[in-house]
Amino acid sequence: MNTDRIAGQWKQLSGRIKQQWGKLTEDDLKFTEGGSEYLAGKIQERYGIAREAAEQQVRDFQKHL
Repeated sequence: MNTDRIAGQWKQLSGRIKQQWGKLTEDDLKFTEGGSEYLAGKIQERYGIAREAAEQQVRDFQKHL
């Protein structure tokens, strides 16, 4: 897979992430690329929820992709 295709897919995915978790910033998403643990941590931080709940949200999100 070439880098242009990967970049395009990341833009689509980041758009879906922003729809799901609107409190995440562009900077959050830049660091999230490919890291579900980081994403869960940012969701936990921005929404003030337990780590386990954030991880479950990420797993559910991934299932629906």
